[in-house]
Amino acid sequence: MTSDDSTLPDQPDESGPVPDDLTLRPLPQADSQPLVPDGPTVDAPEQEDVPVPEEDDTLLNTPDPDPLHLSYYAVSDVGRVRKDNQDSGYAGPWLLAVCDGVGGAARGDIASSTAVGELTQLDAAPTAGDLLTRVSDGLHEAHESIAKQVDLDPALSGTSTTATVALFDGHRIALGHIGDSRAYLYRAGELSQITTDHTFVQSLIDEGRITEEEARIHPHRNLILKALDGLHEVEPDLFAIALAPGDRVFLCSDGACGVLEDARMASILATGSPEFAAIEMVRASLDAGSSDNVTCVVADVLTGEEAAADTTLAGLEPMTVGAAAEPKLRMPRGLFRGHRSGDTGELEPIDAEIPEGIDYAIVDDPPVDPEAYRYAPQAPRRFTWLRRVMALAVIVGLLWVAFASAYWWTQQQYYVGEEDGQVVVYRGIDGIPGLSSVYRTTDLAVDDLPEAARSDLDAGIAADDYEDAVSIVQNLAEQMMPPERADQ
Repeated sequence: MTSDDSTLPDQPDESGPVPDDLTLRPLPQADSQPLVPDGPTVDAPEQEDVPVPEEDDTLLNTPDPDPLHLSYYAVSDVGRVRKDNQDSGYAGPWLLAVCDGVGGAARGDIASSTAVGELTQLDAAPTAGDLLTRVSDGLHEAHESIAKQVDLDPALSGTSTTATVALFDGHRIALGHIGDSRAYLYRAGELSQITTDHTFVQSLIDEGRITEEEARIHPHRNLILKALDGLHEVEPDLFAIALAPGDRVFLCSDGACGVLEDARMASILATGSPEFAAIEMVRASLDAGSSDNVTCVVADVLTGEEAAADTTLAGLEPMTVGAAAEPKLRMPRGLFRGHRSGDTGELEPIDAEIPEGIDYAIVDDPPVDPEAYRYAPQAPRRFTWLRRVMALAVIVGLLWVAFASAYWWTQQQYYVGEEDGQVVVYRGIDGIPGLSSVYRTTDLAVDDLPEAARSDLDAGIAADDYEDAVSIVQNLAEQMMPPERADQ
């Protein structure tokens, strides 16, 4: 993140409708900017506004006399620590996207690849309609698709993904952002971070409690406050930025921006093609000690003449990388699809050796005396056992529905407690065996908390819902801050 947020574009209220008027970044004069930054970079200073087409139906329905073009490249690496890649990325002529899956055993790779699979439908030439609305709709579709995955396989409960999306229309990009993946704009020698992380440490930076340098080594730097999880309401940041020829757009997962300084990223983006810059960014991140998956997407903004002169651009195909490039084969569970074991098919009947004069293989019994048959014990009525089984099944079914309803209610309850020395979020009812389980494990150590907070954790801190539990965890994390930082 840059040290000065005053030049970042204004973002619309997340809780309200997308505004019609887009906040557009003014373009600095290229000849007034240094080509290579001398130190940590900041947002480009405000310059005179460059005319940018208005967002209206007339523009969208009128042929553009001089549209810009994107030359792009995407790459994703599993890294040197993780055993699988939970990142997914995409680069196309109209769309750039990076999604970083979260979930561990809950398969974050499924969440990120599902999200990218939905978002790729946005990669099409602009038509009538608001760009921000299209981005917002795409993120909501990804959210719903993840929810369907969880419904099909409850083992995926808890999976989620970040999402940073840039939709291009020939003059500007509309950005949708949720989580801690990032988007940068490299323009005239200056690198500007154009998204804001939805993380706990970012909230501390915004409050002035820690610096960005301290945030890079903060023990809770990976605590994400927003993500696409198919469960909670989607509240992405939505805004638009005007582009100019020579701009370079850079999207990445936190495996890159979490370890590289702005000056280092700016020096890599200053030279080479998008392919060189993306690959070099991954290599530099791994050399800097990144322990996460690393995904980078780089795109250059070209004029029509530059695009026509670029021989590689004509054959450039959309690129899907990471978990979305090789979807995992997920077969249905518990489905028996084979033939019956030992079935040999139909056999022709064998004729029995029946004596002549006898119509059947078994000779009839002697005639029954009618009077003896009249007083003989009668067989019980048929299907009595079946009726009893059905009645028992109905009773069991009603009991199961009552139990399931009660259990479902308990699983909507949350509280914060302690497990193996760590602060955890429980789901269920505290104190009732079998109705409480660990839902989220944080990296807050109980021993680092004040005595009063530890006592509260021993008793369990009740929460109204999951969001309230996250808020409680944040309050506990703030209590462990050093005294000299807390009074700032």
